[in-house]
Amino acid sequence: MVLDDIQHSLGTRRLLDGVHQSVTLGERIGVIGENGSGKSTLLRLIAGLDKPDGGRVLVHAPGGTGYLPQTPELAPDDTVRDAIDHALAELRALEDELRRCEAAMAEADGDELEALLAAYGDLMEAFEARDGYAADARVQAAMHGLGLASVDSTRRLASLSGGEQARLGLACVLAAAPQLMLLDEPTNHLDRDALEWLEEHLRSHRGSILVVSHDRVFLERVATALWDVDAERHTVHRHGGGYAGYVKAKATLRLRWEQQHQEWKEDLARQRELTRAAADNMAAGPRANTDRTNGRHQRSVEKQISARVRNAKERLRRLEENPVPRPPKPMRFAPRIKGGDSTGTSVVAGLYQVEVAQRLQVPDFEVSAGERVLITGPNGAGKSTLLRVLVGDLEPDRGTGTRPASTGWLPQETPVTAPGLSLLDAFREGLPGDLEAHRGALLGLGLFRPSDLATAVGGLSVGQRRRLALARLLHEPADLLVLDEPTNHLSPALVEDLEEALSHYRGALVVVSHDRMLERRFSGRTVRLENGSIRG
Repeated sequence: MVLDDIQHSLGTRRLLDGVHQSVTLGERIGVIGENGSGKSTLLRLIAGLDKPDGGRVLVHAPGGTGYLPQTPELAPDDTVRDAIDHALAELRALEDELRRCEAAMAEADGDELEALLAAYGDLMEAFEARDGYAADARVQAAMHGLGLASVDSTRRLASLSGGEQARLGLACVLAAAPQLMLLDEPTNHLDRDALEWLEEHLRSHRGSILVVSHDRVFLERVATALWDVDAERHTVHRHGGGYAGYVKAKATLRLRWEQQHQEWKEDLARQRELTRAAADNMAAGPRANTDRTNGRHQRSVEKQISARVRNAKERLRRLEENPVPRPPKPMRFAPRIKGGDSTGTSVVAGLYQVEVAQRLQVPDFEVSAGERVLITGPNGAGKSTLLRVLVGDLEPDRGTGTRPASTGWLPQETPVTAPGLSLLDAFREGLPGDLEAHRGALLGLGLFRPSDLATAVGGLSVGQRRRLALARLLHEPADLLVLDEPTNHLSPALVEDLEEALSHYRGALVVVSHDRMLERRFSGRTVRLENGSIRG
C-alpha cells in the first residue's frame, strides 16, 4: 500500500497535504494524533470510501481489504448471522467458485481441462491466502474472544447495545481475515480480557494492519511502527520501533528543539555584539592622514568595517525575523499551600456514611495530604459518582464529605456552557489578570497554537475541549486533584506529558482511569469499587 503525495480537505479545512507513506506486507501500523487531525479520514481514503483531492492511493491486496469504522454500519433489520455472512461473502463466493470449477473439471478434458486447472489454481491461491478453510473457526473464536459467545445468532442487530454492535463489527472483520485490515479505534467497548485476546489475534495476522488507537498498551503490544498524523503541518510522520520508538523519537525531537533554541539565542547575541562593535568603529570616524598610501589603506579598512556592519545587520535581521521559539516548559501541577507534599500527616478530603440511591454506598473514604489514590472497577460501579460527591459536584442522599478549598476537578465529560466564548476567554474566565498575561500563560503550556485562541468553544473538538479543561487545572494551584478518565481524547504524546506532570505533583491526587499503562505505572493506593461499594 502506497500513499503518493496525498492532499485532502474537509470543506475549507485542510487535513492532509503532501503525505507520502507506505506499508509493506506484515507491517502493523498504529495511527495516532490529536482528535480531528485526519486519522479516520486517512483510513477512509485507503479503504477507497473517499477520494483524495490530490495524489494517489495505491493498494495491492490480493487477499482483500477489510475496514472497521468507529461506528459499525450494520443494517438494523439484519440478524447477527446475516452480518457474519455478509462479512464472509467474498470467501463464500470464492468457495462456491472452487466447487463449480471442481465439478467442471470432472467433465472436461484437453485444452478445456488445462484452462480449468489454471483457473482452479488461481482460485485456490486466493482462498488459501485468506485462510478460507478456517473462516468458521475464526467466527467462533472472535465471538468468544470479544465476549459475544452468548449472543443468539438470530437476534436482530437493532436489539444489540452500541457496545455489542461495535464488537460484532470487529468480529466480522477479523473472521474475514483480509490481507489488509483498516481498524478505527477497535479497542472501544472492550474489557480487559477482550483487549488481550484482540492483541494476540492481531499479532498473529499474516497480512498488514493499520489501526487507529489511543490505547498505549495496545500500541506497545501490537504496532511495529507508528504513523503520527500532524494536525499543524497536515502530514504524517513515521516512527519505527513501535510505541517505544515513538516515545524515544519524541524525547529526541524535544532535545533538538531545546538545542536549536539555545543556538539561536547565542547567535542572536553574537550578531548584536558584532553589530554594536562595528557601529562603534564606524562612529569613531576616519583618522586624518595626509599620506596618500596610508590614506588608501585607511579607506580600505573602512570599507571592510562597513561590509562587516552590513553583513552583521543582515544576519541579525534574518535571526530576528525567523526566531526559534523556546519549547513549552514541562507540564506541571502545583499545590496551593506550602507543605502539600507531607504524605499521611492530615486528611484533606473524605466521605463519611455517604449514599447515593442505587449508585453509591461508602461508609468511609479518606485521602491524606500528598496521597495518591487510583480508583478502579467495572463500568457502572459508581466511580464517577464517587468523584462527583467528593468534589461537591453531586449532593449525596445522605452522609457528609470534606474537601480543601483548592480542589482541581476534571470530569469525564467537559460540558460546553458558553459556546460563543473564544478559547482564550474561556481559559481566563473568572481569573484575575490582563488579557495578554493570560494569552502568554495559555500558549506557554504548549497545548494550543496562537491561531486556536480565537476559536469559539462551541467549535472546538472533544480533544481541544479536554485540553482547555486541562489548561485551567495547570494554571490554578490546587491541593487536591480529582481526575475522571484524564487520558480520554488526548494523544499518546500528551498523555505521556500528563503522567510525567502527575508524578511530580505533591498535592493529593484521586484519579479514575481505565488506561492500562497509567494503571501499570501508578504509584500509590489502589481502591476497587464494585456495585457502588469499596472492596478490599
